[in-house]
Amino acid sequence: MKKLFFIYLMFLLLASCSNTPDEKTIRVFSLASQAYSQGRFKDVIEILQAENKFPPSLILRAKAEYFSGDLKKAEESCRKAVKLRPSSLEAPLYLARILREKGDYKGALEITQSLLADNPQDIRALRLSAELASEAEKYDEALILLDRAAEYSAESAMVLLDRARLFWISGKANNALDDLRRARAMLPWDTPLLRSISNLENLIKEVMQ
Repeated sequence: MKKLFFIYLMFLLLASCSNTPDEKTIRVFSLASQAYSQGRFKDVIEILQAENKFPPSLILRAKAEYFSGDLKKAEESCRKAVKLRPSSLEAPLYLARILREKGDYKGALEITQSLLADNPQDIRALRLSAELASEAEKYDEALILLDRAAEYSAESAMVLLDRARLFWISGKANNALDDLRRARAMLPWDTPLLRSISNLENLIKEVMQ
């Protein structure tokens, strides 16, 4: 399983990086990613302590520092990641969260507005923008932003529906039902997609009986 995880991770990194990382860098990132998935943030920080050139590692370290409560170091790591890869979406998003927690609402707002200008369907940026608007008592603006986020969440539900179909075809009925339940919960209102979810859910349950 760990070998497959490493191969998958290496494929993603090679596809996303303009400069191909060496094998040691990928292995270190893989090790840190596993620690992060287990909530071992201090281990992540320690593993990636010397990393200053590989954006995915910098972003992962920044997230671990953020969730560990070290906002100063998290901000430094985020800014390094943004500098190395300006096109990154995750690094500026966490930078905005950090600035918000530090009380720099203007800086956080500028970042989220820039993110939404390039990626208007980014649900995470929409939610953060809504939170900033709400904290500024701009409730109508916050509601509009959340309405947009709810609308786009239907796209995520479609992803889960597609994966549920693949789980069902490959004989993983329980996994398929889990994805269908998540997809149903993500729908902001009654849509034709709900019928597709219900039909597949009913079919799987009938076969499992």
